[in-house]
Amino acid sequence: MRILIVEDEPKTGDYLQRGLSESGFVADLARTGPDGLHLALEHDYDLVVLDVMLPQMDGWTVLGKLRERKQTPVLFLTARDEIPDRVRGLELGADDYLVKPFAFAELLARARTLLRRGPVREPEIVKVADLEVDVRRHRVTRAGQRIDLTPKEYGLLQLLARREGEVLSRSLIASQVWDMNFDSDTNVVDVAIKRLRAKVDDPYPVKLIHTVRGMGYLMEVRE
Repeated sequence: MRILIVEDEPKTGDYLQRGLSESGFVADLARTGPDGLHLALEHDYDLVVLDVMLPQMDGWTVLGKLRERKQTPVLFLTARDEIPDRVRGLELGADDYLVKPFAFAELLARARTLLRRGPVREPEIVKVADLEVDVRRHRVTRAGQRIDLTPKEYGLLQLLARREGEVLSRSLIASQVWDMNFDSDTNVVDVAIKRLRAKVDDPYPVKLIHTVRGMGYLMEVRE
């Protein structure tokens, strides 16, 4: 599982990254609010460990902007232990709140608890116009008609649908669907998009998958 740490204090950030990596997680580290928000929006993390007092953009603001687009579980990690601070964090959408100084064992236990809850937060059915992706059943329909997809086609469609209206680069799609990086000149993503369109878009008058020249692909309803 992949965890993002947003922590500006070098010693604490390095300590968390090393400890979580040694505990079997893939742990990325951002040292400013804008960098943390960018990573949290660009990648699909299973958990974000977020400091409150950050340079350039505080943790409250990062969480607020993240919640506009994603429901990634967030564990606040902060020296601010006043009740109003905790209430504010939880009302903004944080899932847990741990006060510094902390024991790594407690942070690890809380992180694992949140990760067990993680999938519950994801909607079971993602809808874009008359397209429905039933995540729990791995079933795709459009205008009430079932569409059979390969596992990769399904993963690609789910990614596009979950991030409706967002332009996704080829490299991002490759990393999310194929779990690896492709050379920039590869046409694997383009071929997969073409096959997906043949099933999801071509039989229907309204097209949902669009190409953004020089950037990538997005799914949205256009007039």
